Order: sequence, then C-alpha cells, then structure tokens
Amino acid sequence: MNTQVPSIEQLQELGLPAPVSYWPQTWGWWLLLGLLVLGLLVWAARAWLAWRRNAYRREALARLEALEDLRELPVLLKRVALSMPLTPEERQRVPTLSGADWQAFLQRHGAAPVPADLSRQLAELAYAPADALSAEQRTRLLAHCRTWVEGHHVAA
Repeated sequence: MNTQVPSIEQLQELGLPAPVSYWPQTWGWWLLLGLLVLGLLVWAARAWLAWRRNAYRREALARLEALEDLRELPVLLKRVALSMPLTPEERQRVPTLSGADWQAFLQRHGAAPVPADLSRQLAELAYAPADALSAEQRTRLLAHCRTWVEGHHVAA
C-alpha cells in the first residue's frame, strides 16, 4: 500500500461561509414587519389626532393657570364646554345653561365628581367682590375647575 503524505504546498486555506444576513429570508417575516410598521403608523396617527383634538383643553388649562380674576372662570368653563365635540343640539343649549342644568352638564361630562354647588359658586362670582372668597376657597374652586377641564369626557 502506497500512501503518500500530502506536502505543505498542497494544503489550501478553507473558505469562510457567507455572513448570515439579518434581513428576513421568508415572506412571512416581511409580512410581520409590514404589519408592525402599519400598526405603528396607525398608533402614531391616532395619537397625533388625539393631541390635536385636545388643543382646546391645553389652551384652557394655560388660561386657567394665568387667571387673575375669578370672574373670568365661568366664561372659561363655558368656552371649554363650547369647544368640546358635542352634538349640534347640545352645543346650542350650552350658552343658555345655568343653575341646575349647568350643574347637571358639568356632572354628566366630568370624569371626577363635581361638587354639588359648583354652578352656584360660579354664578355668584359675577356679583361677588374680588376678595369675597378666602384663599382656601379660591384654591379649592380652581382645583375643581382644573380637574373638570383636565378630565371631562365627551361622547364619542
């Protein structure tokens, strides 16, 4: 038996395999990637529309923070109510709401419970002297109004 031992000149370097691609190789992964991108686009569009839809709320909160005279508070809440997406019939009724009807509207659309006498307090602001409310009452009234503006909900 004649076995020849290979010489060093006959040895060749082995080639490395091609690098593995990180891109999906089958159509199923492409479909999953497409659905993920589509889902992200839908989510971003809905978030952007919600942000635009709540522009009146952000503006009202900014005005509430800058409010110096409490007599402007009832007008601000009416403007917020008119800016809400309401049915045409309800939108026509908002400017004329007062007393128990205004209180019912605030409670119906508020996320948090509204004090039972909030509409009365707002109505009295028009005729009360500027210093009629104590600092604690003023803070509490502003907090209730801020809570309503932040959390009021509208029928979709």
